[in-house]
Amino acid sequence: MDLENQKRVKELSDQYGAENVIIVLGAAESEAAGLAAETVTAGDPTFAGPLTGVSLGLRAYHICEDEMKSEVAEQVYEDQVSMMEMVLDVDSIKKEMSAIRSEHCKF
Repeated sequence: MDLENQKRVKELSDQYGAENVIIVLGAAESEAAGLAAETVTAGDPTFAGPLTGVSLGLRAYHICEDEMKSEVAEQVYEDQVSMMEMVLDVDSIKKEMSAIRSEHCKF
């Protein structure tokens, strides 16, 4: 997650309260999704951005997870995500995201 997005996440969490923020990711690989999820839950593991040492504990999901998929209109999901979902290792992404939430999520 780049430094500007880290800054935005921090500002939104401060403004609305971390309990009211959900992060939806769309990374193509489980490792990338996991790194971004770890950043918004436990803090920036690279120690380079505004979330270094900041444990927001936010709920973070990948768009292909069932919890998010069910929140999106079926036609919108079909048009915007389904093509990419066919080439992703969705099971690996789900496993990675679940592990990060279990370990670091506060809400």
